[in-house]
Amino acid sequence: MTEKQVQVKREDIDSKDSSYSGVAGWVEIFMRRFRVVFHCMALFVVYILGAICMGIALVPGVYLFIYILEYTKDWSLFLRYAAIGSSISAGYLLYGFSLILIVPLVNFLFPLRLKPWRGIYYSLGTIPWYIHNALTYLVRFTFLHFITPTPFNIFFYKMMGMKIGRGCMINSTNISDPCLIELEDKVTIGGSATVICHYAAGGFLVIAPVKIGKGATIGMKATVMGDVEIGEKAKILANSLVMPKTRIGPGEMWAGVPAQKIQGTENVS
Repeated sequence: MTEKQVQVKREDIDSKDSSYSGVAGWVEIFMRRFRVVFHCMALFVVYILGAICMGIALVPGVYLFIYILEYTKDWSLFLRYAAIGSSISAGYLLYGFSLILIVPLVNFLFPLRLKPWRGIYYSLGTIPWYIHNALTYLVRFTFLHFITPTPFNIFFYKMMGMKIGRGCMINSTNISDPCLIELEDKVTIGGSATVICHYAAGGFLVIAPVKIGKGATIGMKATVMGDVEIGEKAKILANSLVMPKTRIGPGEMWAGVPAQKIQGTENVS
């Protein structure tokens, strides 16, 4: 792509028009001409969707609470309150495990699929990204910490479309765009590490996949951004930042902000 072509795209960041025709074109034009209004509308839809998911997930816990409330009405106050308190705690766990089933189902039923993409924020192409991550974050911020790292968080990410090989360990909830992430066998994602497949570039939103090779390790609190490929048995040291478009070879060790190679290829056989 030439500099002139790049410049043309940059000038269109604030475009109020659309390249689509028909209904899609009118919707995108509305998005771009009434950005605040559309953003508020989108938030409202996401909040309603989240409330429905959470409400359904709460059903088993509500049932348990009401059952215990009725069952213990003749008990002493201490025992009754202890039972009610336990039912509330158990209800939260039931909510969480229900949520990691319901959210992937809603994500699957959503008609638009998240794909690699580049464009301005107020575009139809951002809608799948917006919904997919909103659903992911709903689980992250209400329950996922309690099942990380366990087979249950691996299960959740797989159900959200993340490709995960055998023997992987994900000790972090800071995962965005899971359906665009691929982990080969025995990959380790360290505590509080971040893997995120989207980033901003010159006013554009860029959505690009991340692939992490067999036996690779992402250190604690390291960040891996979109359009990154990490080779087999490579190591990203703690607190490092792997920038977009980085290609890390098999057995290499990288560190720093931004991350740079500090050790060459090792024997990965």
